[in-house]
Amino acid sequence: MSVIEEKEQQFAQAAETIAKVKEEIQSFIVGQEEVVEHVLWSIFAGGHVLLEGLPGLGKTMLIKTISEVLDLNFSRIQFTPDIMPSDITGTMLLQPDEAGRQTFSFHKGPLFANIILADEINRATPKTQSALLEAMGEKTVTIMGETKSMEKPFFVLATQNPIDMEGTYPLPEAQTDRFLCKVNVQYPTKAELKEIALRTTGPQKKQLKKVAGMDDVIALQGLAREILVSDEILDYAVWMITATHPDSEEAPEMVKNFVQYGSGPRGLQSLINMAKARAMCSGRFHVSVGDIKHVAHPVLRHRLILNFEGEASSVTADSIIEALLSEAIRGAKG
Repeated sequence: MSVIEEKEQQFAQAAETIAKVKEEIQSFIVGQEEVVEHVLWSIFAGGHVLLEGLPGLGKTMLIKTISEVLDLNFSRIQFTPDIMPSDITGTMLLQPDEAGRQTFSFHKGPLFANIILADEINRATPKTQSALLEAMGEKTVTIMGETKSMEKPFFVLATQNPIDMEGTYPLPEAQTDRFLCKVNVQYPTKAELKEIALRTTGPQKKQLKKVAGMDDVIALQGLAREILVSDEILDYAVWMITATHPDSEEAPEMVKNFVQYGSGPRGLQSLINMAKARAMCSGRFHVSVGDIKHVAHPVLRHRLILNFEGEASSVTADSIIEALLSEAIRGAKG
């Protein structure tokens, strides 16, 4: 078997495995197909996800279901205004040793797991929210000068209530940028509401199958990195990021009028990695224009900071991204 044939077989097997993972997740989670896809793409791209939606839409259940199907260690952190940084990262405790002497030993916090559900992250104070920065960015935590590495794979899947709800704190821009993507969870349709009731109020609970494991997730992450990106597609992505800045000559009028700050280099990296993961999930070896278009909204919506005019005019980041997508091909060719 040639190298090319071997790679084709690997990608075919990867697409088959991912399809089974999605099927098992959606045997329990009703609807939200796009949300499931975006979360899986993010996991295989090695990034963190911010889920936003009204309470009761199943965000927590979705994350727990994914951890069960992928057979990953799961830890849940319920964020509240009084939670402290050491409550999530862990702390050094004095413990007696065999000789009866008191020595410091590290007591791990709930952050040490494969999938971390940061539930209602915007109910915590900024100080505690910032405690996640090092873990999300460097996959380490530092306690009393001692650095501890997180388990691999490591993902933070955070849920967030809409920012205008009472009792919430806006996430700092530095932290939102650590999330590979932001996924909006929509309200279910009438048919989906009926199916939710049928699946969750009956006498029997759905038993989920473990379709993949820790090694499979790590292997799929490595395979996604091998997806090819042509110069034309890379130029397309670079143009989109550049055009999010209002001081750029290539920025559309909508960006110049309503955006205060655009996306940085991490946005470009996220756009490419997410597109690679989508291509792999489709069984392809290369990133297409369609991949970039499909991941642009979740990757960029939390990286565009609107100015006063944008906020006052009720302009959304998604509408600005639509404007960018409509001009991206022309801009890339230019």
